[in-house]
Order: sequence, then structure tokens, then C-alpha cells
Amino acid sequence: MTDAAMTDTSTYECKDFVLQCGITLPVARLVYKTYGTLADDKSNVILYPTSYSAQHSDIDWLIGTDRILDPTRYFIIIPNMMTNGLSTSPSNTSYPLNQGRFPDITIYDNVMLQRRFLTEVFGIERLAMVYGWSMGGQQAYHWGALFPDAVDRLLITCSSARTSEHNKIFLDSIRAALTADPAWRDGWFHEQPVKGIRAMGRIYAGWAISQTFYRQQLYKSLGYATLEDFLVRFWEWTYSRRDANDLYAQLGTWFNSDISANKLYKGDLAAALSSIKAKVLLMPGETDLYFRTEDNELELPHLKNAELRPIPSIWGHRAGNPSQNPEDERFIAQGVRDLLSA
Repeated sequence: MTDAAMTDTSTYECKDFVLQCGITLPVARLVYKTYGTLADDKSNVILYPTSYSAQHSDIDWLIGTDRILDPTRYFIIIPNMMTNGLSTSPSNTSYPLNQGRFPDITIYDNVMLQRRFLTEVFGIERLAMVYGWSMGGQQAYHWGALFPDAVDRLLITCSSARTSEHNKIFLDSIRAALTADPAWRDGWFHEQPVKGIRAMGRIYAGWAISQTFYRQQLYKSLGYATLEDFLVRFWEWTYSRRDANDLYAQLGTWFNSDISANKLYKGDLAAALSSIKAKVLLMPGETDLYFRTEDNELELPHLKNAELRPIPSIWGHRAGNPSQNPEDERFIAQGVRDLLSA
């Protein structure tokens, strides 16, 4: 945890938090940051959860008066997902739940903690919108299904209601690369797996951006001289910043994501989707290789009030987080404006 990552953040603590797996966290910690001003009637709240390996400082680039989320109109809250290294994670949990004993954390667990946090800290009972990309979108979908009367809108980019089997193959390849490193012993990483993380970055690079992006060598427009330069200075660097035990735990959270995997819906995905009352805008990336447009097309008939608006982009999964891609940012920003005006 760096000082920069914790600047202007606050921490919510929930004692004796029972996880979906049955283990109790003596203290569940949620690190969060807010942007903008809460309206007197608390009607202007946007929840913006984090994505895989990301912390709030990685994703708040899109908050600004001329960006996707406007803090002069909305009170935007970024809750750091458990296992991301800031909120409760393997890297900051003590005995007896440290090392290889850290429990499984689900998206359900994250959303239940976020709900308690919002009501206890701010007295917020209803959200104007939940905005999420990738694992953030999984959290948004869970909010809509678990608390259908508490969410007005969901904007979900490059995500799905249930992790597909093909997506799980990708996640398994990442886990295999990490755990092949000799640092993995007795079910946890005793030191940072340098070779494993390098391999992870290269696998990720092939899945997260489309073939066309590489064919056109668009990485050169981002300041990388060669393909190898891009793989080392972007992809390997991205994951080398994070604790490997946190990365590994968060892969499990993603792998098991399913809005119906709880006592409320008992595995009935259609019922969970049908329960969502919020206006939903699904924005998959047309060239996303693991959160496919077809997944959202299959979800759409079960949603009461939803639109499917694919992002026409060659940036693959990264189209949903266009920090270096103004064209896709404009497309998503228009979607946000349309949804918030509906």
C-alpha cells in the first residue's frame, strides 16, 4: 500500500463480517474515495467499483467535468474491492487468515459490504447509478439483482452477469502461469513470483486487446517503440505493482462471479436477471475476447428495461476503460449521458 494510493481516502470497518464461504472476517475493511458533493436529498450518488488489480487511483481518470462522470453534478464513490491490496486482502490480513489461509471472497461479499458501508457512513439507501467496467461491471450487475429497489440505473461495460466458461479458461491460464513460479509453495506465494508475473502479463496482453490493434501496431501511438517494449513496460509493469497473493485471490473472485449464486436466486440466472428493476445499459466491446457481446445478448431478453450498445472498437476489453483512447471515451460518455437523462 503506497502513500499515494491512500491520499484523501477513508476506511470503513465492519466487525465480524460473515463471508459467503462461511468464514468470518474479524474486521472487513473497505477503503474508499469520494468525488463531488452529496446532495441534501442524497439523490445524486454514483457508485463506481474497481476492476481486476485496479485501485481507485487507477480508474478515477474518467471523473471530471469534461470526462465520463461529472463530479460537479454527482457524488461519486469508488469502493476498493476486497483483495485489491487496499481493502481487506491477503497482503494486509494477519494470522490466522494470512498466507494460504485467506478465505474465498465473492462479488456477493463485496456488494454486501458496500451496502452496509453506504447506509452506515452516508445514510445512502438508493443509488442514481452503478457504473462498472469488467469486475466493476460484475459488481454493478450484483447490485441490480441483490438490491433491485435501491438502484435506478446500471451502466455495465465489458462485463457479464455470470463468468462464462470461456472466460474461466483465460483465468485458469493466468493462475497456471502464476503458480508455476517456484515462489508458489504450500498454497501461497512466499515471495513475489517475478517469472510468474512476467508470464501473466504476456498472457493478459494477448487476451485483453484485439488482433487488429496489434496488426495496426497501435501501441506505437501510445509511446512504445516495439511490441516487446509494450509487453514489458505496460503489461508486465501493470501486474508487478501488485502483491501476487492479492492477484491470485482476485482471480478466484472473478472466476466465481454469478449474480444468481446466492440463497436468493439459488443458481437461477434468468430469475436473477428478471428481478433487476434498474434501467440497464450494456456496453460490451465488439472485439472483447472474454466478455463477449453474445453473453450480453443472451442476458438482454431477461432484463425488464435494458439496451445493448456495443462499443465499436478494436481495443478489445480495454475499450471499456479507454484511458488512452478518446474515441471510445466519447462513445461511453454519450451512453452515460443518455442513461442519466432517461
